[in-house]
Amino acid sequence: MKAIVHAENAGVAGLSYREMEEMLPNVGEVRIKLKTAGLNHRDLFVLNRHLPTDPPLIIGSDGAGIVDAVGEGVTNVQIGDEVIINPGLGWKENSEAPPKEFDIVGLPGHGTFSEKIILPAENAVPKPTHLTWEEAGVLALPALTAYRALFTRGKLSAGKTLLIPGIGSGVATFILQFAKAAGATVYVTSRSQEKCQLALELGADKAIDSNGDWDQALSGEKADLVIESVGAATFHKSLNQLRPGGTIVAFGASAGDEIQLNLRDFFYGQFNLLGSTMGSAEELSEMIDFIESHKIKPVIDQFFTLNQFEQAFERLNKAEQFGKIGFSIKD
Repeated sequence: MKAIVHAENAGVAGLSYREMEEMLPNVGEVRIKLKTAGLNHRDLFVLNRHLPTDPPLIIGSDGAGIVDAVGEGVTNVQIGDEVIINPGLGWKENSEAPPKEFDIVGLPGHGTFSEKIILPAENAVPKPTHLTWEEAGVLALPALTAYRALFTRGKLSAGKTLLIPGIGSGVATFILQFAKAAGATVYVTSRSQEKCQLALELGADKAIDSNGDWDQALSGEKADLVIESVGAATFHKSLNQLRPGGTIVAFGASAGDEIQLNLRDFFYGQFNLLGSTMGSAEELSEMIDFIESHKIKPVIDQFFTLNQFEQAFERLNKAEQFGKIGFSIKD
């Protein structure tokens, strides 16, 4: 089978599109013939922060397809089932933090940028019927990340005001759609006028220039909740837009991992700073119920074939996308 494989060198330079051995599922596992897969910032993290592996590693965490083989003892999944992949391994119930055994598909085990993948049967989840294959293949990791950050950690409810710095990623576009469905007021920022306009069309109440004066652009209005994924480049502006007693939830740091924080200003402001990362199988089920009841679909940016991986990673690395980048996997 064909796959995008990480070997030899760090970064995208270490990727190749090559033939890999096709395996059969073991006890409790299923094999899925993938139709689509989703590209995430995690995939860049894997390439840039982890040394190439021996044997080579198939990367990728999101995907959707049809079950074509089941291992011994599997009763909840059948050949022919249309499924999406829950990329979280070993995190079943909602909890304050993931268990020690928690892993994500695509590292350390093989991932979804392949014609087929073998996973525990519990990670094959019925495909939401209102989604196309392209939409289903890019759903799970970003939508689950958005759901946990917004609702489990951020406790967003109707009537609250949310700020999303750096609109454009798959997670950020899900956060915008989820928050509007929940009845919140949503403000976003971007350096791109085009992305600001697209965010307004998606439902944002205001979209402002990330490089400008946020307080002036928002007429001094403060947010109840900020969902931060940019990091060092925006964190202090985000904190400045938070009302006293408000909450920042951070799930990423695409523009820098480290910040300096004035603790006196922080504790006088009675602020809350929470971390978040992906989510549990229980939250995935809740998220799917939420998108089905509100008929929410992923925002699709662009799809590529697996052998066009260099163009796909370049688009993601340059932050040119609005919504999700994906791969179509041909039969």
